Amino acid sequence: METAHNDITLPPYDARIKIVEGRRMIFDTLRRKYVRLTPEEWVRQHFVHFLIIHKGFPSALIANEVKLKVGNKVLRADTVLYDTLFHPRMIIEYKSPDVAIGQAVFNQIAVYNMILHVDYLIVSNGINHYICKMDYNGVPTYSFLRDIPNYNDL
Repeated sequence: METAHNDITLPPYDARIKIVEGRRMIFDTLRRKYVRLTPEEWVRQHFVHFLIIHKGFPSALIANEVKLKVGNKVLRADTVLYDTLFHPRMIIEYKSPDVAIGQAVFNQIAVYNMILHVDYLIVSNGINHYICKMDYNGVPTYSFLRDIPNYNDL
């Protein structure tokens, strides 16, 4: 498939793909609709399925394309995980596999976290995945984790 990268390090799943008006579309189970299949969307769909199937995250507590308002500006967090009281717990930012994850990506997710104040931040390009656990005792700091925890371990 020309718009998807098969070299990502996430487990495969049976993606529902169709062509609409000459564009490849992939079914987003969280938004319950087909969305344009871009390399970033390919990463998002694989990552979300990984969290649900392999890490035990409840799909009912995950949302894609979450609108955030900063003054008059509207931003969109790629994916947000909520707790059972619907307080945000985790923000996930995706990039295309050909985009290196650098400081600019961490700056982007940090802006989202200034609004949501979550416990975990994840950035992924489908090949490299970075997870930070936030610590808000005193001056906010973070530590990188080696693996994404299972939902029950959050």
